[in-house]
Amino acid sequence: MNYLVCILCTAILFVGCKDGTESNSDATTKAANDLFAKNSEIVMANIRGWEAENLDYSMYAEDFVMRETGFGAERDSLNLGEMKEFDRQIWDSYDFKVVSDIVLLPGVHRDSKEMDGSVRHYIDWEVTHPATDSTEARSGVIKLYESYDFDENGKISYQQVYGDFTGLMNHLMGKE
Repeated sequence: MNYLVCILCTAILFVGCKDGTESNSDATTKAANDLFAKNSEIVMANIRGWEAENLDYSMYAEDFVMRETGFGAERDSLNLGEMKEFDRQIWDSYDFKVVSDIVLLPGVHRDSKEMDGSVRHYIDWEVTHPATDSTEARSGVIKLYESYDFDENGKISYQQVYGDFTGLMNHLMGKE
């Protein structure tokens, strides 16, 4: 019986001596999850806007940077104006359709490894080069990984995307 009383007292001691950091941690985790959920809605709107070829650029910060990830890129990034022009040109030449589930994942701060509100995702896009008078339509599927960072105003401040764009373009243009 004394043994059970000792275990019970020890358990009460451990529970009673909590320093409250767990509740602070819970609040921090909830805030991070809430920010991720809010930013995920923006990313989903971004994806749907891109698919509809009608992106709402107000979701981007004025000092936005798009990292250039292509092989042999002449520059390391694009600003918002340059990205808008690129989007317009690519939409004029190709059609885009999401053909996979969109898997959104929380990003983490590079140093602390804590959730920071950034959003990453994996996605498969079907890209079609429409038929012309002399060519048939041609489609290909590209698997992408993309990440979005947000500023303190909830605007996309940094974006990067990875996928085999050269292989896709070679396929669509019949250069295989």
